[in-house]
Amino acid sequence: MDSQDIYWYDPWFNIPFNLTTVFTTTVACLIVFLISVIGARKLAMRPTGLQNFIEWVIDFVRGIIKANMDWKTGGRFIVLAYALLFYMFVANMMGIPFELVTSDSNHYVIWRSPTSDPILALTMAAFVIVLTHIYGIKMTGVSGYLKGYVQPVWVLLPFKIIEEVSNFLTLGMRLFGNIFAKEVLLILLVTLGTLGFNYGVFQGVGLGIVTLLPTMAWQAFSIFIGSIQAYIFAMLAMVYMAHKVEQH
Repeated sequence: MDSQDIYWYDPWFNIPFNLTTVFTTTVACLIVFLISVIGARKLAMRPTGLQNFIEWVIDFVRGIIKANMDWKTGGRFIVLAYALLFYMFVANMMGIPFELVTSDSNHYVIWRSPTSDPILALTMAAFVIVLTHIYGIKMTGVSGYLKGYVQPVWVLLPFKIIEEVSNFLTLGMRLFGNIFAKEVLLILLVTLGTLGFNYGVFQGVGLGIVTLLPTMAWQAFSIFIGSIQAYIFAMLAMVYMAHKVEQH
């Protein structure tokens, strides 16, 4: 089944806005915000329930930062790393249970993982890369920041520039490629499972039973993929940040 996202074009410059991605991204942000606020609303010395989960995530993020830079320098990025990890996890999980598509001839997509959109994935990567440059200049000064491009020898300058571009592309395209492939295969399995109903109820039920097991197995594996990609994104964000804010 061919499906398409919902777009809105602004009347002044005719710039397209992907409303499907805007909607699902907003939902993902609200989920992260509400869980974080509710979990930290009534803090206790002996955490239970949601507070215990939030503290576990923070400890996990603290470990990521400490693995890449000194805590005195990296401690200020714990909120950033927490937000990136939590948001990416929620966004990657959103398309696993189902994808919602309108039943009309246009087949507009209403619900899916927002990170399966290459524009969003690359935008998040650009956001991280730009932040590394901002904090690099802020914490090492302009001279220290520029010196990083010519150390240990100046001939590395073009390679350092290429590295910046490759960091941006690999960070965004890795996320997009894995999540997009995950959802495409889920759609294919569900489509195959419902295809038999075109030939009769018994054929449909039979084909649905046959495809049920691989669909459930792929959904379980998709949870693993989404979790790993969220971890990799947050980890690489801190790796790139460490390269900019710490003088070597």
